Amino acid sequence: MPDTPAAPAARPAPTASAAALSAEDGKLVVLARGARGRVGAVEGAAVRDQDGRTYAAASVALPSLTLTALQLAVASAVAAGASRLEAAVVVTEASTLDGAGHAAVRDLAVDAPIHVAAPDGTVLGTVTQ
Repeated sequence: MPDTPAAPAARPAPTASAAALSAEDGKLVVLARGARGRVGAVEGAAVRDQDGRTYAAASVALPSLTLTALQLAVASAVAAGASRLEAAVVVTEASTLDGAGHAAVRDLAVDAPIHVAAPDGTVLGTVTQ
């Protein structure tokens, strides 16, 4: 059986101030919270592509498949034809952004902000790297 690559390390906690999100990014927070809440998932995420289309997802934890919410949101966008992301949001109780989700977003956009929010929708910060 071939070796599976190690999961990317967790990214540092968001550092940029998230005082005021744009209305479009605020919508991503609402979508991510809804995706998380519908299934009682650990995380919810939403992304916006280059055409303004949005994709929301919740984390998946099955015996044969584990995806972060951000990975699944990015995969949904790519499956629908997205080639670039404008922004992303992850709603989580964690204090850091997961490395795998961060890497998935960066595959499509090196500069898109990734807003990290608490389950109540409070934006904790933004990762821009």
